[in-house]
Amino acid sequence: MLQRLVHLLPPRVRAFLRRVPVLVALYQWLRRGRLTRDRYVFAVLAILTVVIGIGAAEWEWAPSGALVLTVLGGGLLLKVRGLVALLGVVAVMVAYTAWFHHAAVGPGTIGPLGITAVLALSLARTRQKLGVQGLRGDSMLLELRDRLLRQGEMPRLPDGWDAQVVMLQAGGSSFGGDFVVSVRRGDTLEVALVDVSGKGTDAGTRALMLSGAFGGLLGSVRPERFLPACNDFLHRQHWDEGFVTAVHVVIDLTSGEYAVESAGHPPAVQFDAGSGTWQVSPAKGVVLGVVPDMDADAVRGQLCPGDALLLYTDGLVESPGRDLDAGIDRLLGEAERLVPQGFRKGARELVETMAAARDDDCALVLIWRT
Repeated sequence: MLQRLVHLLPPRVRAFLRRVPVLVALYQWLRRGRLTRDRYVFAVLAILTVVIGIGAAEWEWAPSGALVLTVLGGGLLLKVRGLVALLGVVAVMVAYTAWFHHAAVGPGTIGPLGITAVLALSLARTRQKLGVQGLRGDSMLLELRDRLLRQGEMPRLPDGWDAQVVMLQAGGSSFGGDFVVSVRRGDTLEVALVDVSGKGTDAGTRALMLSGAFGGLLGSVRPERFLPACNDFLHRQHWDEGFVTAVHVVIDLTSGEYAVESAGHPPAVQFDAGSGTWQVSPAKGVVLGVVPDMDADAVRGQLCPGDALLLYTDGLVESPGRDLDAGIDRLLGEAERLVPQGFRKGARELVETMAAARDDDCALVLIWRT
């Protein structure tokens, strides 16, 4: 098809292709051999560049600034080597246009072309390091994000139980350092809320890796071994990028009895419908990945009808220069409004209110009996 396209070019354009050494090689290359996907894309963009350049120089029906589009297309679709070759073709066509139609080329054309070329090379290098072509890298990130969100969804609960997960990432990013994993086995519900140090995309890559590992451990090991197993996994990674905290809850959906374990995480909070108060759990522990062996001491309790259990990350309660207890008190003060509005309606509003003055990833898990 491309060979036919070359023969359909006007005689003046074909003559020009034969005169310029850089384009002679392109012309000969288009006439022979089978084209791979990358070579096919390069050929189409190169021909488009030549057509735009000829049109701007000889017929003035195409603005030379339109070459920015081919450069941008090359940055999105070509490898670095193919993009460099395309930039060579663009440079030749700019010089050709300037020679025959000097007024069509000026700082307003050269400047945007140069900036676009630098950005295109940066995009091509990044994609080549990832080993993906075109927009597949973006598609992979979107799929990973969707998988992380689906993994954070709570399993279907029996009548009389309900839950909600609310997550807000710093700066409006799609990725963050907070994630939730959960599993239901019969009448037992296990939930873990994990906070990877850092925020936004910086912590998102580690969170993506850990969500798969922790999700595989949850339900596969005995509940009392979950946090120690996570600690063992992290200790083998030898990471120097920070720490990981987690809170793990096991709930009997028949009796309402639960056990909560913490690894350096802000304490869980229970709402007691009988007294109308929020009670802070005393469960504490060492952050994950610091010591080679750890034991998590579980604190037990029971959820009666109307009671709720609140798990959250430090992004909701920590502020520079302020005590953590003060942040927890403010969170519980705002949570008082959940009771008259209903837990499901007020959970997101609670997170948005607490996160409004902070630039950090925030997550909240609320489980209650109706």
